[in-house]
Amino acid sequence: MSRYAEPMARLIEELKKLPGVGTKSAQRFAFHILRASDEDAAALAEAVQGLKASLRLCSICNNVTDVDPCAYCSSATRNQRLVCVVEEPTSIGAVERTRGYMGVYHVLHGTLSPLHGVGPDQLRTGTLLARAERGEVDEVILATSPTLEGEATANWLGAALRAFPVRITRIATGVPAGSDIEYADEVTMARALEGRRDV
Repeated sequence: MSRYAEPMARLIEELKKLPGVGTKSAQRFAFHILRASDEDAAALAEAVQGLKASLRLCSICNNVTDVDPCAYCSSATRNQRLVCVVEEPTSIGAVERTRGYMGVYHVLHGTLSPLHGVGPDQLRTGTLLARAERGEVDEVILATSPTLEGEATANWLGAALRAFPVRITRIATGVPAGSDIEYADEVTMARALEGRRDV
């Protein structure tokens, strides 16, 4: 039997589903929400509901957006023929912080991971491959993390793209092996982009 009232126990269980949130953190968050004003608690609930109701994936690049196409894909100042492939929408921020990349993105929403049942069919590659086949892309930069799964994904995608007339590059190893790309600092990410190589 839970030592908390049912609504509190339910909130704690839901908060524990968030990445990196254990029981203690979930309890701390739940009690913070309980102590918050009604307005703050309502604002949090509305923000979560609004997030789910308003956001969708860009039909071109799969980035999370509230407009379709997203701001990157619809920008007249970005090179639409240069595509940087990243694993997750959060990785875009690492590339943008370099202030040197002016192309667009393609978000895979994951990496190949046979142990977790993630194969090529589970990655969002369809629109990228279609754009390459139509000749709408000059270069694809594979900016997946330098982990086992990220490397496998880059190798598979590079092989798939070789069927089309497109330059395929891989970011340099300025990003530490075994780390996630979204945690790279600006200088490291800039060097990784500058040192990219053909695949």
